[in-house]
Amino acid sequence: MPVTRSRPRRRAPRARPASALAAALLLGAACQAGGDAGGGGITLWTPHVTPDRLAQQEATAQRFTEETGIEVTVVPMGAADQNQSLVTGAASGDVPDVILLAPDQAAAWSSQGLLDTEVPAAVVEALGRSTFSERALDMVTLDGELAAVPSDGWGQVLVYRTDLFEAAGLDAPESLTDIAEAAEELDGGGTAGIVLGTKPGDPFTTQTIEALLLANGCRLADDSGEVTLDSPECAAALELYARMADASVSGDQDVETTRAAYLAGDAAMLFWGSHIFDELAGLAPDFPPTCAECEDDPRFLAENSGVATVLTGPDDPAGAQYGLTLNLGVPRGADAESARRFIEFLLGDGYLETLEVSTEGRVPVRTGTEEDPTAYADAWADLPTGEDEQTRAPLSDLYDEETVQAIVDGAQNFRRWGYGTGHAALAGSLAAQNTLVQDVNTLFDDGDPRAYAERMARSAEEVRADVE
Repeated sequence: MPVTRSRPRRRAPRARPASALAAALLLGAACQAGGDAGGGGITLWTPHVTPDRLAQQEATAQRFTEETGIEVTVVPMGAADQNQSLVTGAASGDVPDVILLAPDQAAAWSSQGLLDTEVPAAVVEALGRSTFSERALDMVTLDGELAAVPSDGWGQVLVYRTDLFEAAGLDAPESLTDIAEAAEELDGGGTAGIVLGTKPGDPFTTQTIEALLLANGCRLADDSGEVTLDSPECAAALELYARMADASVSGDQDVETTRAAYLAGDAAMLFWGSHIFDELAGLAPDFPPTCAECEDDPRFLAENSGVATVLTGPDDPAGAQYGLTLNLGVPRGADAESARRFIEFLLGDGYLETLEVSTEGRVPVRTGTEEDPTAYADAWADLPTGEDEQTRAPLSDLYDEETVQAIVDGAQNFRRWGYGTGHAALAGSLAAQNTLVQDVNTLFDDGDPRAYAERMARSAEEVRADVE
């Protein structure tokens, strides 16, 4: 089947998330719209809640309605509200038909028996298992059954200043050791060697530390179920993380400050999510590049930044890339047949529109069709990105082919601790509570990675006692 794309829609500037009152109203609407959505229709819950993204999803849903006659109510709802509302709705038999969800939600809801596993299996069989990333499928496979169908995802990437690396005679970084050494070499003269998450108890620091430890083969638990965060691999990665933090911008760094530092030209490297690519190119008015060179050339950072996706470690030459996927799940009690048809549409005729909701943050994990295995990956590079209709441009116009391909290839190899295994609940709780980074400042202050690895292991065991 050929891959087609409808005419691009106008996209309004990104709005701020809904207020608490608006969220409450949406939650009420979701409960009213659950199940059969008023007779013959279905309901989609989506975490893409801003008005512009909601409008795009509604337009795609309308195309599905025009083709099938099945009405779709699109309800914007953040993950926390989804968690609460699904459990409540399941008890009363009032559930949505499709939910765009994360792997930790798939694991939690599957363990509670809230998700239909027949629909995901049928969709993947119909579309072709080989067209999906195996890593993405693994993340939502519990006890041998698919809990949801992978749609797309974003990965943690290292962005680095190619001009500064070239001036210093440094090769492109590929490993944690490369990054630490380059950060130390480039730190000084008013520019930090790197900027990355270091704020204690912060979600971005949790994300950063898992990503770095994964790259060195550090595992949350072994096959027997024993927590292994105190392993030599974990300690070695923590030692390199501490070195990076020592060469980072001073002070506790979070998702906002790290981005601001790189956009200002204050750091030679940035460890962030793939959402950064439109901002580097000056296509996000709320977060413009402010480096000295950017005043004359708003795309200076895009033109002088390289990217590393799958990083390796001294104990793991294969390496890994941290990534978070979005998946399409169907609650038990939903209109399963209509839900199946809608999911197949979203991953088929409507797939490129689905990805265009946030191109740089929704990298395809279904790369193509059985007839054309790279159709969607190739087309994704040409989808427009940015928040201003007048300046939106495809990633392929902003970055070289090697960079774009690295982003797509990385998305096929996303990894996370525990997801797709019996340790998913533990991994989800550790991430939700930011358990492993509550005292991360002690790693930086004491410089004892072995002791911190042991601390992480003890903390994980305490959490496991509550969730398993």
